[in-house]
Amino acid sequence: MDKINELEKRITDIEKRNKKVEGDKAWETSSLRKILIIVLTYIFAVLYLKIADTTNPFFGAVVPCVGFFLSTQTLKIIKNKWLKRK
Repeated sequence: MDKINELEKRITDIEKRNKKVEGDKAWETSSLRKILIIVLTYIFAVLYLKIADTTNPFFGAVVPCVGFFLSTQTLKIIKNKWLKRK
């Protein structure tokens, strides 16, 4: 009977872990996360460019945001090709 209880506990632990991993994966690939990173990157880039006293920091801050966005799109394509090679 102890072995059955132990197995049930192990299965429950694995299911809990899988649920957490699924949630983490969903967050990592969510549009909300990407948008938040873009917005925060823009805000920090504007602040940095203002402190550095550059011309038009609001326009200059767009560059890292676009770079991030493009990297998320490109990496998805590369990842899919990489996964198909196996």
